[in-house]
Amino acid sequence: MAAIEIKDKAGKKVGSHDLSAALTTIGASHTTIHRTVVAEEANSRQGTQSAKTRSETRGGGRKPYKQKKTGNARQGTIRAPHYAHGGMALAVKPRDYSKKVNRQERRAAILSALAMHFEAGNVVVVDKIAFAAPKTKDAVAFLEALGLGETKRVLVVLPEVNDTVAKSFRNIPSVTLRTAPASVKGDAEAVKTQAFSARDVLVAHKIVVAKDALSRIEEVWAK
Repeated sequence: MAAIEIKDKAGKKVGSHDLSAALTTIGASHTTIHRTVVAEEANSRQGTQSAKTRSETRGGGRKPYKQKKTGNARQGTIRAPHYAHGGMALAVKPRDYSKKVNRQERRAAILSALAMHFEAGNVVVVDKIAFAAPKTKDAVAFLEALGLGETKRVLVVLPEVNDTVAKSFRNIPSVTLRTAPASVKGDAEAVKTQAFSARDVLVAHKIVVAKDALSRIEEVWAK
């Protein structure tokens, strides 16, 4: 097993952790990872966009001018798509954009994306991510201690929802805060959390994960 250092809030080594084989092996193909990310993005769409067709646009109930002897092309309404303020041709209507990906495929894609980051040395494991009070200043100091102050996209993974930590990081545009997957199936509190996705992992330049969150990832996804 490959081992990774565990650091404290000051960036000093306080121990090590033996990674599961699933976190050190790229088991999913590029096609599986791509399909998973496309499904995640599609499932996040609301699908509520709606445009009006010519029949739904108000006005234009009579012909703008007579059919013949005007020298113009015949027109039946001023609400046709080629008129200003007319209806839209092939108007977009509300629809369901969701796509289905098998659970095993999704987990394989996430674990493979994590394995890429572990292999590249982009993952920092800390013993605990916690602050005494919700302060952005403390969150910035935490990132700088880990050498991530200038990183453009940082994914921070917590074992569970923590309002103090969330409020500390929310004003830092380069940080995306997520939680580890729920360890208990059907946990009501876990449903409220937003576990990280394959896209979150792939777009991140660096990943900061709490030790307990890493253990939960191995427990739930890396069996």
